[in-house]
Parts: sequence; C-alpha cells; structure tokens
Amino acid sequence: MALNRNYILLFLFSLVMTLSGLASLPPIDRDESRFVQATKQMAESGDYVDIRFQEASRYQKPIGIYWLQSAAVTLSGKGAEAPIWVYRTISALGIAIAVLAIAWTGTNLFGANAGIAAGLVMAAIFATAFEGRDAKTDAMLLACCVAAQGALAQIYLASRRNEPVAGHLWWIFWIAQGAAILIKGPIAPLLSALTIAALFAFERDGRWLSKLKIGRGLLLVVVIALPWLAAITWKSHGAFLQQAVGKDMLGKVASGEESHGLPPGFYMLTYSLFMWPFGLIAVGAGLQALNRLRDDVRLRFCLAWYIPFWLVFELIPTKLPHYVLPAYPGMALLIGWLLTLQPEDANAPLKRWQQWLWWSTAFGLAVVSLGLAAVCIGAPIYLTHSFSWWSIPAAAAALGTGYFAFSRQLQVPLARIGATAACAGITYALLFGVIAPSLKPIWLSPAIKQAVLANKPCDTTVLASARYQEPSLVFLVGTKTVLTDVGGVAQHLLADPACALGLAPIEDEQKLNGMLSVQGKSVNRVAEIDGLNYSSGDKLSLGLYRVAP
Repeated sequence: MALNRNYILLFLFSLVMTLSGLASLPPIDRDESRFVQATKQMAESGDYVDIRFQEASRYQKPIGIYWLQSAAVTLSGKGAEAPIWVYRTISALGIAIAVLAIAWTGTNLFGANAGIAAGLVMAAIFATAFEGRDAKTDAMLLACCVAAQGALAQIYLASRRNEPVAGHLWWIFWIAQGAAILIKGPIAPLLSALTIAALFAFERDGRWLSKLKIGRGLLLVVVIALPWLAAITWKSHGAFLQQAVGKDMLGKVASGEESHGLPPGFYMLTYSLFMWPFGLIAVGAGLQALNRLRDDVRLRFCLAWYIPFWLVFELIPTKLPHYVLPAYPGMALLIGWLLTLQPEDANAPLKRWQQWLWWSTAFGLAVVSLGLAAVCIGAPIYLTHSFSWWSIPAAAAALGTGYFAFSRQLQVPLARIGATAACAGITYALLFGVIAPSLKPIWLSPAIKQAVLANKPCDTTVLASARYQEPSLVFLVGTKTVLTDVGGVAQHLLADPACALGLAPIEDEQKLNGMLSVQGKSVNRVAEIDGLNYSSGDKLSLGLYRVAP
C-alpha cells in the first residue's frame, strides 16, 4: 500500500511540475508548432494516416505522437480549434509516465527510497521540465525508453541471480519498443541495443538474452508498427521511408542537419543545464558506481544505459540537447543507489581525475543556477524594458535550488533531494508559467492573431504573410495562411480585395503599394506589430494591410 502511495504521489508531483506554462506559454517555434499544426490538420481533414504541414508532407517522424495528440484534441471536445495546452498534455503525461517507470525500476533494483529518489530527479531536471511543456515526441519517447529499459534491467538482474523472470517483463519491453518506433523511429531500440552490447562486451555472456523471447518480441513489434508503416508507404508512394530514413535519420548521422551540426563535447558542455539541478549529485553517484563496476551487476546495467548512448550521440554530427534525454534515467538510478550505502562507503574518496570532474560539474551547477537567476531578472528588463516583480521569487528559487543541490558529501539524503526538486519546481513554474509568457516582444504570432481577429473584414478572411513565416502563425491564424514574399502578399490582396489581409514589413509598404498601383489599388495599414523573431534573431516591425476602399 505504501509503495502504491509513493507511485501516486510521484505521478502527481510530476504533473504539478509541468502544469505551469502549459496554457500560458504560446506555441514555440519551430518544431512544436510544426507538430501541433500537423495534428490540427488531421482533425480538420479526418486523415489520420498522412502527415502534412499545410500542403507539404511532413515525414521526419512516424505517426505515434500525432495520434496521441489527436486523441487529446478529440477528448477536449474542441476539435481543430483546441488550444495549445491540449496538445501539450501528452508531453506532460509522457514525463509523468517516465517518472513512474524510473521509480518502478529503481524500487526493483535498489529499494523503495532509491525509486523515490530516481523519480524525484527525473521529474525535476531542466530537460524534462522543458520537454513536458513542449508538444513534440521527446517526452513520450522518454516514457517508452524508461519502460523498456526498466523491464530489461529486471530481466537482466533476475537472470544474473538465477531467479525466475516475471512473465510480464518481456511484454513490457517489446510493447514499449513498438510504441517507441511509432513515436520516433529506432531511438529506443538503439538505446537497448547499446546497453546489451556494452554488457556483453564487459561480461562476454549473452545467455540471459533468451529471457527476452526475441522471436515473439520482434513479432509483437511488427504487429504494432507495421500496419501504419505499410499504409503510409503505400499512400506516400515510398516518400515516407525516403524522407524519414534516407534524409532525416541517415542525414543527421552523416552530417549536421538543420543547422545543428556541432563537434563532440556538446553534450558534456550542456550537461549541467539539462541535468540541472541534479547534475552534480548524479556525477558523484556515477563516479562511485564506476569504482564499483565489477562488484555489482546493477551498477553495470545503469552505466551501460548511460555511457554508450551518450558517446554515440557525441559522435553523431547533428546535435540537439534533447537527443541524449533517454540516457539520463540511468544516472537518476545511481543517485537512488547511493542512498542504499553506508555514509562512509557512499562518500569514499574519489580518484584525482574524478575529483577534477566533480569540481568541474560543481562549477557548472553554479554557472547554471546564477544564469537562470540572471535570466529571470534580466529577460523582462531587456525585452520589455520593465522590471517584473515575479523575477525576485524566481531568481531566489533558482539560487535556492543551486544551494540545495551542492553538497560536499556525495550521498545526498532523500529529504534534501526532495527539497531540491521542490525548489526547482518553483523555478520552472515562475520561469515558464509567468516570466516567459510576459515577454510580449518575442511572441509575435499571438500578437498577429489578435490583430487579425480585430481587423478581419470577413469570416472567410485569409492572411498572407511576408518575411515572418513561422509555423506558429499557421497554427494560430489558420491552416490556409499563406507564407510568401511581398509580391505574394500583393497578389493575395488583389485576388480578394474585399476580404484578404496581408502582413509585411513596414519598410516594404511602399513596395507593396507600388505593386498594387498597377491595378489602381493601394493599401491601408490597419495594425502594426513590433517585436523580435527569436527563431531568426530578426527585429521586425510588421504592418497588417487591407486593400483601401
């Protein structure tokens, strides 16, 4: 009963950690807005097989996340008009499931307190706090990865102890793999394969793999993933496989795609931010585990979960911070494990190079804590030229989190882990739920939407936009929104002079009038929107135009 209560509390804690900002944070460009717009078009068209952004195919990722978001849209009762928070509930739920799965894994490997600690860590790190508010694939992928790895860990441990393997574990492993393939392709299978390969390289013994029931498991994965893959391959005439596998996946492995090519070391440098505030505690636990690698098969599994996956993604040219998120639960488990040791064992002296690494991570913790506090205070001043009183408690929470997360003792009590997680939660609530939404100059698409609603002359009005072509504009203003250049805006206005609206930089107003003058027309500027396109870094002064009577 107490164990069930722990799981319920962790699940609720995770949801509370991601609740603030779900509704108040506008759609984020560009990935989130592309995902939610593609789902919105499924609701509009009734086609739940093909994936499209406006008229273009969107085959970078499989269908899973779109189906889940579509289910949320349907359950909301709002259909295609559902607001952004409806789509984001799937990500919040994905993080909560991942937290439950890591607590379940930690409890079965190291005991109840270790499971609670691992769950608190996963609920409170910056990476999951952000991904839980972002309507993309990564939160639900994390849930699948942790479920699969948790089952794999228990199968491995039972086999190593010559104990019977629970019959449900192989089902969990393969169902999670199939679901993960439908969400983001081969990432979860890659994680498990690297874990197994590292264990085999260390032990030279793979007999325990027979407990996975590989033949039946692969058949189960095929049953889950193949029907849609076959349907989309037929419907797209093979374009899905060409784009998803040939361009998106292999392109990222071969070279830096989407302007995200970076050298090895990126994930080491960003570790302190995305594992904040538990990066230092995790490094201490990981180093102690490394020193006991030969003594405990459980530690071997956790390190095999983290290290190979991290190394592979350091070597792949295309890098984004969330790519290594599936590795972080392995470190969270080690924080829980350290709680099971006697203090003198848990805090045994580290080797010289390990002390250097620990102090480097402590420096990273200080930099990120101070940096988040500075952002909470400085961002409103820089972008809105005003001071936000919410900045004070937000900055204080960030600094308090850093204080609780720094300990000269490697073993950190469960109560302190809980206090660190709670302070981090307050920081995220204020940063994502209050401060970020108040930075009006960077939220151009919501401002444009309000201007369109206030000035549209007809129910059938369609907007054409030049220069500002972000996916969030399509999601907020309408699927028919035309993303074009100034010439396209002119043609759009002339094609429907009574109802059409155009958006263009004010500096191009004279050019726009010149294009309309050949038809004896001119434009009226009915609204002006100034701000910063944070995706491109451009400062924009945009005019909303109608054809003059």
